[in-house]
Amino acid sequence: MKFMSLSLILSFFLLLSCTKDGDAGSSNTVPSNLVLNAVVATDNSGTVAFTATANNAVSFEYDFGNGVFQNSADGKATYRYPASGNYTVKVTAKSAGGQTLSKTTDISVSVARTLVWSDEFNTPGAPDAGKWGFDIGTGSNGWGNNELQYYTNRSENVSVSNGTLKITARRESFSGSAFTSARLLTKNKFSTKYGKIEARIKLPAGVGTWPAFWMLGNNIDAVGWPACGEIDIMEHKGSDEGRIYGTLHYPGRFGGNANGLTTNVPNVTTEFHVYSVEWNAATIKISVDGRDFFSFANSNTVPFNHEFFILLNVAMGGGFG
Repeated sequence: MKFMSLSLILSFFLLLSCTKDGDAGSSNTVPSNLVLNAVVATDNSGTVAFTATANNAVSFEYDFGNGVFQNSADGKATYRYPASGNYTVKVTAKSAGGQTLSKTTDISVSVARTLVWSDEFNTPGAPDAGKWGFDIGTGSNGWGNNELQYYTNRSENVSVSNGTLKITARRESFSGSAFTSARLLTKNKFSTKYGKIEARIKLPAGVGTWPAFWMLGNNIDAVGWPACGEIDIMEHKGSDEGRIYGTLHYPGRFGGNANGLTTNVPNVTTEFHVYSVEWNAATIKISVDGRDFFSFANSNTVPFNHEFFILLNVAMGGGFG
């Protein structure tokens, strides 16, 4: 009786083992015959329709080649690229048991630009109040940088004439400050998430000047700086006349440890140059006169995927000027 009991138990274990192995073999079948098709829209919208098929696949994951991923149960996906470019798209088919098979395809996408905001400064006098506001005063601790100026909205410091906006820094005693100047911003009037933002600017000459064309996250009042993110499209200091700075500030990389590069540009105080940023979910590129000099891989780990507003100012002195 003892021997028979042991035999029955062993037979039962063997039966369980065989049943388990048979199930695993079925669920762990590797996907096969993966086919990926991409149809790029011809209307320059950046829209691409993808279709993937495979044997033994229960789900698919797309990598659109710009840091954006999307899951699909049936292998179909449609994605609208925010910027023109060449992209390598990868699809991964997954079986019920987690086995995978991947395939890539290269696509070329064209995205037509649409002008959503501009100011050509065609009306003499004060800047357009529907587009620009002002920061007034000295801020906290000289706007956080020990700057020497008092910002005003007076015509002595900011005006529009001959198709240009003029910001004038003046040496004068004003409300306890040794200089006056202006700082304009589109906060609560215009903001954008992604796009190309540019301005044609001739910079001031003189040691101590610190002009800037830059952007701040709309959520600055809620989360503070640098959590809101800062994109410095152009900064210049009068003590280093031929050098232009392009910089990003964000948690972990801000102030003196910010992430950026410089480029040498001749005649910045005697000629106009075009300073711009190309910004999308994948990259941030800063350029002068169409020539990129700083490129940054954007991602969801940094605060550059929400609305930003524009600033223009001329500071005096401080930690940079």
